[in-house]
Amino acid sequence: MQYKITPAQVGTRPQVSLPNPKILEALGEEGMRKMVSDHYDLLRQSNIRGLFPPTDEGFEMAKKHSADFFIQICGGPRYFDESRGAPRMVARHMPFAITQEARRIWLESYIMVLNSLDLEEDLKESFWNYIDIFSIWMMNTHDNH
Repeated sequence: MQYKITPAQVGTRPQVSLPNPKILEALGEEGMRKMVSDHYDLLRQSNIRGLFPPTDEGFEMAKKHSADFFIQICGGPRYFDESRGAPRMVARHMPFAITQEARRIWLESYIMVLNSLDLEEDLKESFWNYIDIFSIWMMNTHDNH
């Protein structure tokens, strides 16, 4: 599959569609947690590692929260709501300087993970289409050139 990062500006909120729930059916909760964990492991080695908790304990908790969120939005149990309250992801990400460059790195790391998954292409595409647009909502800081 060819992954395309949608060009976007900080502060825009394009319409976003939730991923196909069959992704969770295909991967199962453990597979979804592994996908998120693998993604975070790439991020920890990236130029945006400073946006994530520096301690192993904090980093593992961030992985758990992210996996809980993705499991929930793919139709699984409401783990995120139960442990963290309503997602309100834009507000949760506000303390972190998320630039277009940070978004690109975050998405490119997901491309590597998605390419390694044994998952039907249409399901990968559904997840990609969600995170591509979702990530636009998270941008809150202009790149310094």
